[in-house]
Amino acid sequence: MVAAHDYYLEQAGADVADRFVLNAEDALTHICRHSGTGSLRYSKGEALAGLRFWPLTGFPYLLFYFERDRAIDVVRLLHQSSDIPRHLEH
Repeated sequence: MVAAHDYYLEQAGADVADRFVLNAEDALTHICRHSGTGSLRYSKGEALAGLRFWPLTGFPYLLFYFERDRAIDVVRLLHQSSDIPRHLEH
């Protein structure tokens, strides 16, 4: 998330970078409250079973996470145009 923030800070200024962080925090709040609403689209194979994602509002990023019994395990924040399956393999 730091790299994306720094990109927006450099390219678009502090207002956009700060909005990115706020939208990421909003996404985290949403998945903490409604963890089952994330898509299982990339939940393929044993290692990724149960992997969900939720999009950030207003920015082309997806927040990937696993639901646990008493927690949410956030594993990645990826740009939508990246090679998502390849990034999830690592």
